Amino acid sequence: MSIVNETDLATATAEGATDLETVRLVNGLSCELPASSPLAKLLKSQRTWTGPDAKQRRRILDAASSVAIVGASPKPQRSSYFVGTYLQQSSGYRVYFVNPNETEILGQPAYASLADLPEVPDVVVVFRRGSDIPSVVDDVVAVGAKAIWVQLGIWNEDAAYSAEEQGLTVVMDRCIKVEHARFHGGLHLLGFDTGQISSRRGGR
Repeated sequence: MSIVNETDLATATAEGATDLETVRLVNGLSCELPASSPLAKLLKSQRTWTGPDAKQRRRILDAASSVAIVGASPKPQRSSYFVGTYLQQSSGYRVYFVNPNETEILGQPAYASLADLPEVPDVVVVFRRGSDIPSVVDDVVAVGAKAIWVQLGIWNEDAAYSAEEQGLTVVMDRCIKVEHARFHGGLHLLGFDTGQISSRRGGR
């Protein structure tokens, strides 16, 4: 089934198709759309799942000591690279990168899977397509992590409900870099980037 016009597909391809998200239609079918497309925005307004509020998201971040980034990329143009750089430089988290196709990312070892990490991460941040989220949820549950944070522009409502039923704390369609900076001095209260990337460790 295809409901994406050629312009949307061309835009998604030009941007590396990093902002595709899975959306569910009223007839029960699902498909992937560019997150910025009008249809994706309309369907977003019809979502039923709601995640943790701002205070709860801050508690998740403040309680964490380690973060694993699933779908991390060594390419500077990828959002996962930027987020990984920020977390390395501006948080006290132990940051792990998970990508079976890489051996090193941002000067650190890249692991093939969550099961290969030297510890169970407190938060698993996900940069994968919406259709991949259910399998990532399975991996998170299998290793015993307690929270999954699905990055901005990625959405799978069924996976969110399923994850919660299995005891996971779920954040979805939010950028962990933006949220961390918002709560810890990197953003103005109105949400504008101050340009501050602190070198201080432990400033969660």
